[in-house]
Amino acid sequence: MSCTDEMTLSRKGAKTRTHGRKLRPTGTKAKTRARRLSQPGVDLEQQFKACRRELAQAREEQTATSEVLRIISSSPGDLQPVFATMLGNAVRICAAKFGTLYLGEGEGFRAVAMHNAPPAYAEARAGVVHPPPDSSLGRAAKTKQAAQVADATKLQGYVSGNPFLISAVKRGGYRTVLSVPMLKEGELIGAICIYRQEVRPFTDKQVELVTNFAAQAVIAIENTRLLNELRESLQQQTATAEVLGIISSSPGELEPVFQAMLQNSVRICEAKFGQMFLTDGDVVRPVANLDVPAALVEFDKQRGTFQPSAGGGLERVIRTKQVIHIADLASEHASNPVVRLGGARSYIAVPMLKENKLIGAIVIYRQEVRPFTDKQIALVTSFARQAVIAIENVRLLNELRESLQQQTATAQVLQVISASPGELEPVFDALLKNAVQLCAGNFGNLYLREGDLFRLAAWHNTPPAFVQGRRSERYHPGANSPPGRMLRTRSVVHVTDLLNDASYAERDPGVVAGADLAGIRTVVLVPMLKEGEPIGYLSIYRREVRPFNDKQIELLENFAAQAVIAIENTRLLHELRESLQQQTATADVLKVISRSTFDLQAVLDTLVQSAARLCEADSAAIHRPKGDVYPYVASYGYSREYDRYMQDHPIKPGPGSVLGRTLHLGKVVQTADVQADPDHTLVEQRRIGGYRTVLGVPLLRQGVPIGVIILTRSHVHPFTDKQIELASTFADQAVIAIENVRLFNETKEALERQTATGEILSTISGSTTDTRPVFDAIVRNLLRLFGSSFAFVGLLRDGVIEVAGLKGEPGFEKLAERLPLPLDARTHVGKTMLAGRTLQIAPIVGNPEAPPIAQQSARDFGYNSQMSTPLIHNGTVIGVISAMHRDAVSFNDKQVALIESFAAQAVIAIENTRLLNELRESLQQQTATADVLKVISRSTFDRSRIWFTRSRRCRPDVPISVR
Repeated sequence: MSCTDEMTLSRKGAKTRTHGRKLRPTGTKAKTRARRLSQPGVDLEQQFKACRRELAQAREEQTATSEVLRIISSSPGDLQPVFATMLGNAVRICAAKFGTLYLGEGEGFRAVAMHNAPPAYAEARAGVVHPPPDSSLGRAAKTKQAAQVADATKLQGYVSGNPFLISAVKRGGYRTVLSVPMLKEGELIGAICIYRQEVRPFTDKQVELVTNFAAQAVIAIENTRLLNELRESLQQQTATAEVLGIISSSPGELEPVFQAMLQNSVRICEAKFGQMFLTDGDVVRPVANLDVPAALVEFDKQRGTFQPSAGGGLERVIRTKQVIHIADLASEHASNPVVRLGGARSYIAVPMLKENKLIGAIVIYRQEVRPFTDKQIALVTSFARQAVIAIENVRLLNELRESLQQQTATAQVLQVISASPGELEPVFDALLKNAVQLCAGNFGNLYLREGDLFRLAAWHNTPPAFVQGRRSERYHPGANSPPGRMLRTRSVVHVTDLLNDASYAERDPGVVAGADLAGIRTVVLVPMLKEGEPIGYLSIYRREVRPFNDKQIELLENFAAQAVIAIENTRLLHELRESLQQQTATADVLKVISRSTFDLQAVLDTLVQSAARLCEADSAAIHRPKGDVYPYVASYGYSREYDRYMQDHPIKPGPGSVLGRTLHLGKVVQTADVQADPDHTLVEQRRIGGYRTVLGVPLLRQGVPIGVIILTRSHVHPFTDKQIELASTFADQAVIAIENVRLFNETKEALERQTATGEILSTISGSTTDTRPVFDAIVRNLLRLFGSSFAFVGLLRDGVIEVAGLKGEPGFEKLAERLPLPLDARTHVGKTMLAGRTLQIAPIVGNPEAPPIAQQSARDFGYNSQMSTPLIHNGTVIGVISAMHRDAVSFNDKQVALIESFAAQAVIAIENTRLLNELRESLQQQTATADVLKVISRSTFDRSRIWFTRSRRCRPDVPISVR
């Protein structure tokens, strides 16, 4: 009888109600075993050796799996050692000659790892291969299942002379081959192939082992992909932050900005050198170089500004305004100077566009044929946009400087303009004071246009009654009034005597108020024109009839032009300051993201502070979901009372709040005055927060809201479009930061789970006769990975649940005093075992659905949520694993999958121990039977000696009396 037969019998016996623990005293199988043992020629030593070999093989497989998992966890981002270990173990354990690991590439496969492969075979598999459909690799690719060929020389393709098979068999000398597909979400991404140089098919266990290695290879590939994407994203963000930092710190200087862009483009995109050009129509000039070969630099210096040749990369960029990507420049333009003098091969030229007008291009080169990826092209495109921003900022700043220099050379008004940039009030005051004084007026006003209305923006010596009437509201001038005529003709209007003007006779309200309240007689109105359109006007008044002369009117026209310049300068300066503030804030946030990659709180705190400051909000907060409510996870500007209130009363999404509407619509929502909004229901929150205007900006990930930025003002003052756009930018950055941390945490959790699994598998392989170390490892990892208060492993023996492993917070030993437990539905673990599936409950205390004993234990030991999963072997529940939290929180899907994985490993450990113990008992019984048979053969007629030997083997501790 073989060890395999024994193990088969043991498994069948385990399906009975005794779970395989008791041996039947009688029965056909036992008699058959005895008859086999009594047959002459049975070699017990061979059976024992076979069992030892099977046990050693099982240990070797577990050790190999553990080794692979260890290498995966210790080599993040490096697949080569993982593949090498997998292939080495697969070839060694499966008694193969050599092995190959392929990854899919287009319609074929590329060998990325080999073990012990003959050099000629390895050379033949150096490129992409396309296996025929009847080969093992072809069948595995088609069926997505393991495929084995017992003798490759019997394949139809080999017989018919297929080059792939003929070359492989000849160079590799193999006969039997096994190919196991590597599948990710049902899609083929590669295969593991192992070969024997003799006709000897692989066993089912060996196929299963290689299949397990293939699954682990897919995990390693996915982990590496996620980690590389994370690194690439951080690298690009850091480069962007660096460029934005240089832009904000070097106003008016383009050279450091261009150099930083080229450095990051060349470095991140793995190019050899790079250039930046500015265009003027059809001609270009180089403005920045990085690592350009000296011969090409000298050539460009001699050439200067030039017109690119037809069909070349730069000419195509000028003509199409599109990215030009050339895989091999030498094959298309061998005479091009960058090919001859710079050795350029692969090449991209990215246009710099301002309002769809080409102003330049960024060009980077490789000296080998290796096309650039879409992500690399997108990165350079981003740098090109930033270059346009930098050029525009410098242009605006230079224009502003020129304008200020011209104005500083004039009169006192211009000195005030230069001394008060960005402030219009002192400029208008100085302008009106000088205009009234120099033109011998009594008083003067300056009006600014807002649509079709005008508002009084500044005044000098104007009667208070007239000022009050004009300041209280914006006014629309009558068509025939002096302002109406000025607006219609866009020219100076000079009224010698207002009382004789037709508009006064028509009783125009504005004219009547000016004449009656302010005593105006003579007036001159000068339009402030910007690009031919009046944006306001100056009006100088006299209380007597005395016309203004031409020089005075000309001076007023000069003052009006200066007022327009001041307004425009202030607008540009404000825009420039806003732009620089926004860029600086963006750079600050990006720096925080790059420096605090996994400290999400630091990033969110910086975001809300920057958003509140730059959008001129009194307070700001970022809200994230927690269950069915949205507490804020970062805030700025709120009172402590409001913070405490929000902690106790987090917002539940609904139409009664701006947050709820933003989440529902998935777009920006602004309420100008929440007090005037009849649908706004957060009355107490509004009272404590003291806000009126509220802006909600969603944090969108793939179009789905994952949070909201809320900006508030204590007074009614809606946010502008620019401020909303800026807040949306901050929301995008918050999503980036959240996503980066999520990816990192998922990768970290996956590695922790794999490490825990590896530890348990290692414990199983090292404790074949004792399950306690395995159970201890399981509860220890549950406490660590789940953050649980208690973790428990119980085994079912004779209808009760006995403790097999228990750990937790101080006092957990007292929990063991309540064990064993009866197998019934009064406990959560009992309910789980009876249901035969994973169950969890939260809260426990006060929950009518919680079993009574479970509620009592939860109160006594201070936990309020529990998850339990049964240990099931061959359809029969043999135990349970349970984890308890102090808080009433639900366990997530990943935790459920992990505890079920631990349960499967626990069953393996129990079964391994049981099989080994049964094997030992069987060997003891067989040894005893052999001893008896030897005595029988030697003492044929001495019955007492036979009985003595048999009894001593059965009960060595009981005295024997033979009569």
